This record gives sequence, C-alpha cells and structure tokens, in this order.
Amino acid sequence: MAAALLHHHAAGAVTVRSAGSAPADSVNPAVVAVMAELGLDLTREFPKPLTTEAVQAADVVITMGCGDACPYFPGKRYLDWKLDDPAGQGADAVRPIRDEIDRRVQALLAELVPAEPTP
Repeated sequence: MAAALLHHHAAGAVTVRSAGSAPADSVNPAVVAVMAELGLDLTREFPKPLTTEAVQAADVVITMGCGDACPYFPGKRYLDWKLDDPAGQGADAVRPIRDEIDRRVQALLAELVPAEPTP
C-alpha cells in the first residue's frame, strides 16, 4: 500500500520500490479492494522479496516491523512504521491502516519533495 500510495502522490518525483522480508504469496484481496476505492489498481502487483541491493540503492528505507531481517547500511535513513498488519483482515479493518499509511506517505513526500512556493 505504501509503495502504491507514494508512487501515486509523487507522480514521478521519487523512485519507489516495494519489498518484504517475508513476502506473502499474493497481495491481500482486502488491500486490493481498499486501494481500488482510491482508484489505485493493485491487481497486477505481487509481493517481492527484499534484496540487499534495493536497500543499498535507497536513500530512505521504510520498514514495517521487519526487525533484524532488514539489511542495515550506515548513512541510510530508516523509518519503522508501526502499523497493524492487514494480513487476514477484511476491508473494514484495512481501510484505517490504508488511511494511516497514506497520511505518513504524504508527510514523507512533503519532506522529500518540498512544494514550490507560489508567487
């Protein structure tokens, strides 16, 4: 959800990668449904394993509870977002998780790509 939301809001201003330390076999159907409510199609997405190379290439690494499974490199900015896990949850439980991720994504994007001042 975070990668899709950041990609959507950034509109090409940042490069976004998504991966997990223990990726599931498929994207949670409730996640697909609540993202579709925002016009974001995740039906072709699939969970990807986290690689050392992806972390090395990143400026900011967002973790969601991966702990010691995530590679650590000095000089990278790490943010651990403690959120409820949408796994096994229905859409009603996933919506507030999506909304909190969206809030955090937009705040991060505002830090990474400050808005141009209006004349």
